Amino acid sequence: MKEKLEALKAEALAKLQEVSDPQVLNDLRVKYLGKKGELTEVLRGMGSLSAEERPVIGQVANIVRGAIEEIIGTKQEVFQQQETQNRLQAEKVDVTLPGRRLPQGGIHPLSRVVQGIEDIFIGMGYRVAEGPEVETDYYNFEALNLPKNHPARDMQDSFYLTEDLLMRTQTSPVQIRTMQAMKGEAPVKIICPGKVFRRDDDDATHSFQFHQIEGLVIGRNIRMSDLKGTLQQFVQEMFGPSTGIRLRPSFFPFTEPSVEVDVSCFKCGGEGCRLCKQSGWLEILGAGMVHPNVLRMGGYDPEEFSGFAFGMGVERIAMLKYGIDDIRHFYNNDMSFVKQFKGL
Repeated sequence: MKEKLEALKAEALAKLQEVSDPQVLNDLRVKYLGKKGELTEVLRGMGSLSAEERPVIGQVANIVRGAIEEIIGTKQEVFQQQETQNRLQAEKVDVTLPGRRLPQGGIHPLSRVVQGIEDIFIGMGYRVAEGPEVETDYYNFEALNLPKNHPARDMQDSFYLTEDLLMRTQTSPVQIRTMQAMKGEAPVKIICPGKVFRRDDDDATHSFQFHQIEGLVIGRNIRMSDLKGTLQQFVQEMFGPSTGIRLRPSFFPFTEPSVEVDVSCFKCGGEGCRLCKQSGWLEILGAGMVHPNVLRMGGYDPEEFSGFAFGMGVERIAMLKYGIDDIRHFYNNDMSFVKQFKGL
């Protein structure tokens, strides 16, 4: 049996040495080492050997198997390297060809304005607060000093989903939610950016969906002069250091007193132009001191605390800042419009 194993080894090594095809190599592996291979057939005869011969023949069989497996492994590695080299040659890339330039995106002007406003107020110690876009009637109106059947509700034609749920018409509900979450603690300094919804016909200056940013400050001894100083700081950082503001008396149910805030026209410097309709001023936001009823709804004693609030339309500011004459440009997905603001 030893002679058969030696002869099998010599025969297998000779044939394997001459192999130049991976398929032939696999066929020879099966022929010599498979379950029905020649080495297995020889070893089946070990049952007829004596107890002294079996270890000797077993050792020889292991040497033969090891020699065959070694040359098969070497050949397989060579074939794999050749296959890899052939694939590299067939799939090579000409790196001298010019690359394909990918289109570069930019920040949408509305997002740019929101980020700019947030940066300004965060720099003044405010934090950003958010709330749900589907709001209850209580938070959207009643807690803001607008009880049911209040005539001022007609100022905001609303999208009601149920008798008590609606798409929020302003971001002011976030202020009430924040006040209640603070449980009467002060100070409160927040801005509330987000989308709001009103039943309105789309035209050059109106949209049924738009963006607002509102601000709220509550503390002890908060005065109108604090509001004016805050807004002066904001408009100078937003529109330029020479920009001035003026406050005009107005009415909002949730503030008392209330004001409309104008900025000096940053295009003509207040001399009068087409942008400001020759007035020298541009209206940008509404503001006022927080109404005592709103303070109570939020959990604050108006005898101890006071505060101010302000709100602005993001689209209005973006249109003024970038000279955009139609609010619909922000939403019609016209790439030629958006590309104008790349790199600003």
